[in-house]
Amino acid sequence: MFSGIVELTADVLKIEREQDNYHFFLHCPFMKELKIDQSLSHNGVCLTVVEIDDTYYKVTAIQETILKSNLGLLQMGDKVNLERSMTMDRLLDGHLVQGHVDQTAVCTNVTEADGSWYYTFEYDSQTGNITVEKGSIAVNGVSLTVVNSQKNSFQVAIIPFTYQVTNFHNIKVGTTVNLEFDVIGKYIQKIVNNYLQSNNLWK
Repeated sequence: MFSGIVELTADVLKIEREQDNYHFFLHCPFMKELKIDQSLSHNGVCLTVVEIDDTYYKVTAIQETILKSNLGLLQMGDKVNLERSMTMDRLLDGHLVQGHVDQTAVCTNVTEADGSWYYTFEYDSQTGNITVEKGSIAVNGVSLTVVNSQKNSFQVAIIPFTYQVTNFHNIKVGTTVNLEFDVIGKYIQKIVNNYLQSNNLWK
């Protein structure tokens, strides 16, 4: 479980394909603190550390993860948002993030607003995922508040600190990002949809 408060970015050193799996070799400042079998959020995707060396650590993404996220688009030299899992004695500064990316979205606009930035993202609403005004959403693993919620799009406002510490400063129009929608909202939506279907109220 994560909070969506990105600690820093990791550099992608190498990517290897093995059948449908992707092996990512990365470097980050706290690499020496990592342990085998530890969970880390990479652009919002929970991946397990499987190998550690003096210069890198390795994680593996299976086909399902590649299909649902932007990890398959990563290239050598890219920066990935990184967060270690929460501990029970840690303040929850963001919101509950599972590290289970629901789908991707595409950035359609970036507007600077006197020191902050507004990013607009569009996603396929046929998946059934929704946003709500002032609700929570994780974009590339970053806990953010939804602004201007529409049927298939939304905006988020980014402060200078988040802009610098995360890979948001590399996001531009056309960039694909990972989305994890609010877990409570997803359960409520599922319950409502099941009720409508079971009572033949679904349209």
